[in-house]
Amino acid sequence: MAMERANLLNMAKLSIKGLIESALSFGRTLDSDYPPLQQFFVVMEHCLKHGLKVKKTFLGYNKSLWGPLEMVEKLCPEAGEIAASVRDLPGLKTPLGRARAWLRLALMQKRLADYLRVLITRKDILSDFYESSAVMLEEEGAVIVGLLVGLNVIDANLCVKGEDLDTQVGVIDFSMYLKNDIDDYRTEESCFYVPLSLKLHLILIIYLSSTVQGLQGRVDSLEKSNSKLIEELAIAKNNIIKLQEENHQLRTENSVILMKAQQRLEVTKGDVNCELDTYKQSRQGLDEMYNEARRQLREECQLRQDVENELVVQVSMKQEMELAMKLLEKDIHEKQDTLIGLRQQLDEVKAINVEMYQKMQSSDDGMKQKNDMIARLEEKTNQITATMRQLEQRLQLETDLKIEREWRQTLQNDLERERDTVAQLNAEAQQINALKKEFHRLQDENTQLKGICEEQEQALEELGCKLSESKLKIEDIKEANKALQGGQVWLKDKDATHCKLCEKEFSISRRKHHCRNCGEIFCNACSDNELPLPASPKPVRVCDTCHALLLQRCSSNTT
Repeated sequence: MAMERANLLNMAKLSIKGLIESALSFGRTLDSDYPPLQQFFVVMEHCLKHGLKVKKTFLGYNKSLWGPLEMVEKLCPEAGEIAASVRDLPGLKTPLGRARAWLRLALMQKRLADYLRVLITRKDILSDFYESSAVMLEEEGAVIVGLLVGLNVIDANLCVKGEDLDTQVGVIDFSMYLKNDIDDYRTEESCFYVPLSLKLHLILIIYLSSTVQGLQGRVDSLEKSNSKLIEELAIAKNNIIKLQEENHQLRTENSVILMKAQQRLEVTKGDVNCELDTYKQSRQGLDEMYNEARRQLREECQLRQDVENELVVQVSMKQEMELAMKLLEKDIHEKQDTLIGLRQQLDEVKAINVEMYQKMQSSDDGMKQKNDMIARLEEKTNQITATMRQLEQRLQLETDLKIEREWRQTLQNDLERERDTVAQLNAEAQQINALKKEFHRLQDENTQLKGICEEQEQALEELGCKLSESKLKIEDIKEANKALQGGQVWLKDKDATHCKLCEKEFSISRRKHHCRNCGEIFCNACSDNELPLPASPKPVRVCDTCHALLLQRCSSNTT
């Protein structure tokens, strides 16, 4: 509790100092959104909550700030206006929200330090709400109230009605108080040259006068206690004379006891040496287990690196497969069922890769836990060595022998715990071996899937070649049929509104053109080719499709 009070006092000093400095540099009225002001209210809330007693209600146990702050109205009638306005606020439903609204209204009135000073003077009232070691009942509370006097130089305009004070989370933001040491040193040097304002001087004079009165009262109480101590000193001197006589008798008895104690010490030293030998042997076994665990950790890291490299290769293979699938979809529309099957297999491969990656992450987490366990074991070994050194120094009296026996029992318990941890580590190592086997099994399945994909790709390539050959034969048959029927069918201009190849709509800028080979209508971009036909030896306009077919036919005829 003393450490908590010191920490709260330091935080109050930092928040009040930062608020005053930032407000003076800000130069105008502060509102509710000002970050240093929000942090000040959070720190004050923590100070007032420190050491609050838990009260039992119908709904359970509750710790409320509103109880002690509501008592200010009885001690200081001027605070009745604030309490009444807090009770009349419609949005406040909890005692914590009312306490937060009370602090904001008291700061706007510049009477927060006065109200809290009246409250801390009544220790009998505060003891009903706080524990005996709370900040408000100790000297730190008086120091914090004295620091609050400096806030009277700040002008604040806070809107209490619009804020949701019931559900706010009071968390201290320490990042606002972390500054560079060089900057702090410069500000400390510069503060000796910057003069304070007249208002700050008056406030400091009032605060110092109140502290002087408190110190004067303490001086009087110390003088009274000093007179009592002088009387007690005379009585103590008489007691010392009697004790010296008794000490002489005890020395003679002590010499006899020392002789017996030395004999017992020799026996205990032999026992301690035996225990030291057993401890060294157990520590050597722990070191060997630690080295084995580190070796397993290195192997797991290497396996993880290999898996990551294999995942990168699989991702690149996946991208190449997707490009090949897109090209095959454009060329062969009739084989969509087989392509769908390949995509499903690729999704399964992806799922397998994701599972492998998740398992690797879980194995990494296990290795981190093992490292933590190893660090704890090292700390325990260091603690055991420290305790053994203390045991060697405390082998002088019989009372120390009892303590040594207790330490032995604790050492045995620690050794048993370490053995349990070693058993747990062995179990985890077995689990990792099982994961390795499962990983190898998944690798074998992945290689099998790759072989199936390659076989299907070869089958698709063979089907594409056969289809291209069949298309050429079909085109030859169509042209022969057209020659037998008396030529190609010439499509009329009014029957075509879009290009046969690119399917773009015809307009004034996109003109219609007939292919002299097939008779269909195309745009200029899709029929910008000229080749001689059997019907016309001169080069005539043909579409891109007929141009490719004719060129392929000419190349096949020449071969």
